[in-house]
Amino acid sequence: MKKKFLIVSANYYKHISSGLLKSAKKILPKNSRIKIIEVPGVFEIPVTISKNIKKYDAFIALGCVIKGQTPHFDFISKASIDGIMRLAIDFKKPIGCGIITCLNMKQAVKRKKKGAEAARSVLSVLNQ
Repeated sequence: MKKKFLIVSANYYKHISSGLLKSAKKILPKNSRIKIIEVPGVFEIPVTISKNIKKYDAFIALGCVIKGQTPHFDFISKASIDGIMRLAIDFKKPIGCGIITCLNMKQAVKRKKKGAEAARSVLSVLNQ
């Protein structure tokens, strides 16, 4: 049976999220059904997954948060990751977390292929 995947990609840093998306899609099985929803930032990822939780077998959350001069980075990162984890546990569905948290843009550019790791994680949990 074909698995249905929803990839939710935060496009605040579009050139980073596009790399994350490209690397994630390379890992998913060719015969799977994949839908991509773009959201403005990582904070919108958990609610988007929540609205679609019953429609898909697995999810991949992609995005980037770069630390600035205020604590905003900490709040957004924690809230997004906590929301994703709560959904995965409550609904017993795998959600690969490809949200990268970086101190600067140079780090983010180097980690654009982390979407593949999130996709591998999802496949691993699906195969349990």
